[in-house]
Amino acid sequence: MSPSNFDPVRIGLVSISDRASRGVYEDQGIPALQEWLSRALRNPITWETRLIPDEREGIAATLRELVDERGCDLVLTTGGTGPAPRDVTPEATLDVADREMPGFGEQMRQISLRFVPTAILSRQVAVIRRQTLIINLPGQPKSIAETLEGLKDAEGRPVVHGIFAAVPYCIDLLGGPYLETDEAVCKAFRPKNAVRPARAT
Repeated sequence: MSPSNFDPVRIGLVSISDRASRGVYEDQGIPALQEWLSRALRNPITWETRLIPDEREGIAATLRELVDERGCDLVLTTGGTGPAPRDVTPEATLDVADREMPGFGEQMRQISLRFVPTAILSRQVAVIRRQTLIINLPGQPKSIAETLEGLKDAEGRPVVHGIFAAVPYCIDLLGGPYLETDEAVCKAFRPKNAVRPARAT
């Protein structure tokens, strides 16, 4: 099936880092997100990328812009979710929220705890603003992939489900595009009555 048979989706990617935004080092968050999402989604994607410092008002303004002006269906942030004084991404995300989606943060910490005990220090949140899902992700590329994709055994069966498995159905419920995934990367979960029949090529 060609990409033209799938709904287009607009995704906002926000990397939050004082030093990367000043050019002290190269941002790794946005490339890691684009690489994983390009493998996981079969839909044609329009990217809206932003590299910004750890400033609460600036983060909130960027999220509002991506949702209210750019019309993103999904916004993913990376960075700024720890306990350090400059880590204000969760607060800025909650500032723009209409509703919270606590299950995403809970599951991300469950996945990360399989690797490091300091995962309990992460404060990622997920929220809905208007018809858009906004999710805070970790800052490291390896952790980004683990939390999105989950953990699999040697035969490729899920051991711990990644959070992205729930994202397409959440966006369905918000009235957004029908996201279709490459099941070799991430199998989206939907109730049977929410699954669209396969479309002709």
